[in-house]
Amino acid sequence: MKEYEFTDQDFEHLRRFIAHKTGIAIAENKRELVYGRIARRLRATGLDSFAEYRRLLESGHSEELEEFINVITTNLTSFFRERHHFDYLRDTLLPELLQKHRHRRLRIWSAGCSTGEEAYSIAISALECRQVLAARDRIQIIATDLDSSVVAKARSGVYEQERIESLDRQLVKKYFLKGRGHNAGRVRIKPEVAELIEFSQLNLMEPWPFDEPFDVIFCRNVIIYFDLPTQARLVDRFAGSLDPNGYLFIGHSETLNKVSDRFELLGKTIYRRVR
Repeated sequence: MKEYEFTDQDFEHLRRFIAHKTGIAIAENKRELVYGRIARRLRATGLDSFAEYRRLLESGHSEELEEFINVITTNLTSFFRERHHFDYLRDTLLPELLQKHRHRRLRIWSAGCSTGEEAYSIAISALECRQVLAARDRIQIIATDLDSSVVAKARSGVYEQERIESLDRQLVKKYFLKGRGHNAGRVRIKPEVAELIEFSQLNLMEPWPFDEPFDVIFCRNVIIYFDLPTQARLVDRFAGSLDPNGYLFIGHSETLNKVSDRFELLGKTIYRRVR
């Protein structure tokens, strides 16, 4: 027997609320997942029912809305996930862009950065690019996520040792500091990597605060959680936020087929804006 009553009305209301606030489309078979995650918030707030919790959200309680978004959001990531993206960025894209745009900085956005591994992988790839060594002040990386708690984790730059076990030992030595004493078993990103990145909380469904276009956007394993109309709107906004001929990287299980005609596929889920 469940700790709280969870009616069809509760589930449908929360599905609509989640879609409205985050763009995430919750499937009907995710009922138990929603129950389990929101039940945690009922215990934390001392409320007795999902109906009471729904009313709390609808009242505009900003702190609880943030907690609600944090428990609903899925955060799965790793350093250099889908390695070919970072190899292409380091070996092909950054040298070309630095040559093409000699008189301005290059802007890269990690949209849906989770706990930061993607953004730091971008920064390390940039530092491994020979052309960047003489122009690192021209690289700006913006990293955002819906979940404020993972943004805080990302900004700290501290990870469990096991998170880097699969990385090349030379990269670990160059870009990570090993914890000692009470920090044993953990590592920290070196300052020269962290200083390339600006982390902040951002809901992709709300207005974006950027006044300059990006050259590259990473939004990987994010749009898969949205329905097709939401995907189309989001990708169109990405196109509008990119420099003409800018690049969009998406996840290996995602596609822009039937989503947008503003990009051409270069291969391996790397797209270039064409209009």
